[in-house]
Amino acid sequence: QVQPVESGGGLVQAGGSLRLSCVASGRTLRFHNMAWFRQAPGKEREFVAGIMWDSRDSAQYADAVKGRFTVSRDDAKKTIDLQMNNVKPEDAAVYFCAAGLKSTMSVLATRAYSYWGQGTQVTVSS
Repeated sequence: QVQPVESGGGLVQAGGSLRLSCVASGRTLRFHNMAWFRQAPGKEREFVAGIMWDSRDSAQYADAVKGRFTVSRDDAKKTIDLQMNNVKPEDAAVYFCAAGLKSTMSVLATRAYSYWGQGTQVTVSS
């Protein structure tokens, strides 16, 4: 079992920065993909960024956040962080940390992740 717990959400001005952190307690994450998703009111949960189990040096990003967000992972600390820069109003959402054992499923899909945090709210003021 893996239990992700997010922190760092809050209110940020448009154009500002925010850092989200996630600690995933439990079993080793050696073979787990880890990612951040977000869900805005009335919308489906969507992939934001992630670092896969076999691509520690290569992160994946949604087009909407490329160049603004940076994801980092530390397996020794069992953490995955999301640095959000130049935040936009459309980034407002509940952000979820997720972990999932390696599989053939697309890492962009929610079903590829078995373990989810409770979420942390990001609110953007314009």
